[in-house]
Amino acid sequence: MRELRESRVIGVLGCTAAGKGELARALASALGADVLSIDSMKVYRGMDVGTAKPDAAQRAQPVHHLIDVADPWESFSAARFVELADAAIDAAHAAGRPVVAVGGTVLYFRALHDGLFAGPGADTALRAELRERATRLGSAALHAELAAVDPVAAARLHPNDLRRVERALEVHRLTGRPISELQSQWDGPAQRRPDRRWVLIGLRHDRETAARRINDRVRRMVQRGLVDEARRLWSDPRGISAQARQAVGYAELYDAFEGRCDVESAIERIKVNSRRLAKQQRTWLRRTAGLRWLDAEARAEAPVSAERTGGFEALLQRALEMATAAPVDDDQRGG
Repeated sequence: MRELRESRVIGVLGCTAAGKGELARALASALGADVLSIDSMKVYRGMDVGTAKPDAAQRAQPVHHLIDVADPWESFSAARFVELADAAIDAAHAAGRPVVAVGGTVLYFRALHDGLFAGPGADTALRAELRERATRLGSAALHAELAAVDPVAAARLHPNDLRRVERALEVHRLTGRPISELQSQWDGPAQRRPDRRWVLIGLRHDRETAARRINDRVRRMVQRGLVDEARRLWSDPRGISAQARQAVGYAELYDAFEGRCDVESAIERIKVNSRRLAKQQRTWLRRTAGLRWLDAEARAEAPVSAERTGGFEALLQRALEMATAAPVDDDQRGG
């Protein structure tokens, strides 16, 4: 087991289906670290197959945090994520353990790494108005309205991401300025905690390999019971929160259950939407300061069995070298 000279947070970032989780678990085991999930959907209990959630044995050693901390009918905010993540990181560091933070949810990573962009406070009446219009006209209508006043934010948000579309419209109505403009002027690094040393590792594949991995992953999820899992969630009388409902892999199947398409078409849409998500994540990663890229060749992909290949061991060794090196200054950007 390698030791770090100071407690730090090692971010393992990448697109969906890149193999981040397997690498993060191996890295944490080698460093005696805890694993912190940066995934807005793994927080929900019962959303297991569709989020590629590690099983109970994998989560026990090394210890995992921020998985199964909310029910699907509950709302879960970035602020709540940061609150729980800060507590988990502080506890691990107090015990002398580093933390490997793994995931691809941009909002949650930025909130944890840079601090939260607060913006104006919530306007209850305005939110009720926006929600009523979304119910009456559909989420696509609100997304089109956002595109008219803030095309940058609209390009980043899926029309089904109603909560964030509503928030962007709310900010524009309250301030007269696009939320994308306010966020770009926000000095996030000034909000960072000085007691945290971050090392950021970006796991990437070429686009052809990434697309194949996504398609293979969706196929395995279906084989493991994704459709039945989604149907159980959809039929729960307690309902599904707006955030949980828009998760890729579930939203498409909910459309099928509600008669808007058939299941086979929904599965194909999961593949398309997963590739679209990966494209958005790649764009974000290229702009992430201080990122050290780790190229994963096909032979280095994590195997299905517990026995690792030589290629994966080589990948892990490169990740260990990055994780234990000095942190990179923020003005050095990923390529």
